[in-house]
Formats: sequence, structure tokens, C-alpha cells
Amino acid sequence: MADYDDFARAQLPRLLRYATMLTGEREQAADLVQDVLVKVYRHWSRISSTDHPDRYVLRMVTNGYLSWRHSWSARVIASGDLPDEPRADDFASDHAAREDMWQRLARLPKRQRAVVVLRYYEQLPDPEIAGLLGCAQATVRAHAHKALAALRNGLAIEQMAEARER
Repeated sequence: MADYDDFARAQLPRLLRYATMLTGEREQAADLVQDVLVKVYRHWSRISSTDHPDRYVLRMVTNGYLSWRHSWSARVIASGDLPDEPRADDFASDHAAREDMWQRLARLPKRQRAVVVLRYYEQLPDPEIAGLLGCAQATVRAHAHKALAALRNGLAIEQMAEARER
């Protein structure tokens, strides 16, 4: 099982980053990756014989995220008030923009979010995304289109509200 240990050590940082992008929460990402690596360990002889075991495990993480029985939102407890609007010269404005994008991604349906993360974070082409999600390339493009439209729509609505306030 030294082969599995080497694989897990090498892939763990990537899997955790990927799962964090999907879930939006480090703790949930760690739980998801842990669940997947336990399954990988049980079936390592079969998984290690595939052409790309790393892609196989990435698909397992994706499927685990998409099929986790309990909704992610039921596991997250929001606390505190929303932060004030960041000033342009505020050193934390970059952080606020990233947090805003996390919130927008969290509102996307799971499959749309998975497509966005696989396409723009993992830099995978549509055929590989389709293979990971078990769907057609046209479905991948449709999910990406809807997700980007939803993300843009949220920005446009906020910009219109800001213009009215001024």
C-alpha cells in the first residue's frame, strides 16, 4: 500500500483545493476528500490500474459533492452581519471581492458550480468535464452558460441598485 500512500500524499493538496472550491467550506471539503480517500483505499488495486488514477479520484470527489445526501446549506451556520461596502482604498477590498464571489458561487446549483470550478479553476476542457460529470459536452456548455449568466445577473442587479442610491 506504499503506492497508495504516495498517491494520497501527492494528490491531497490538489483534492483539498478542488473540494474547497466546490463546497466553499474548508471543513466540508476535508470531510468530502476524507470520504473519497477511504473509498479509494478500499479499491486501490482497481483504481491504480486505470490510465489516470488522479482523474478517476477527481471524478469521485465531484460525484461525492454532487450526491452528498444532506444539503450543504444545512451544515453551514451563518453568523454575524454582512460587512459594510468596502472602500476603494480599503486594503481588504480584494478580500471582500473574493468573499462576494464565494457567496455567488455558493448560490449556484451543484452541477453548474461543478462545471464552473472544473472549467475555470481546474482548467479542464469541455470533453474532460463531460467525462467527469457523466454527461454530454452540450450539457457542460449549457451549465456553464447558465452559471455565468446567473453570476453576471447578480452583478448587474447590484450595480443598478448602487446607481439608484447615488
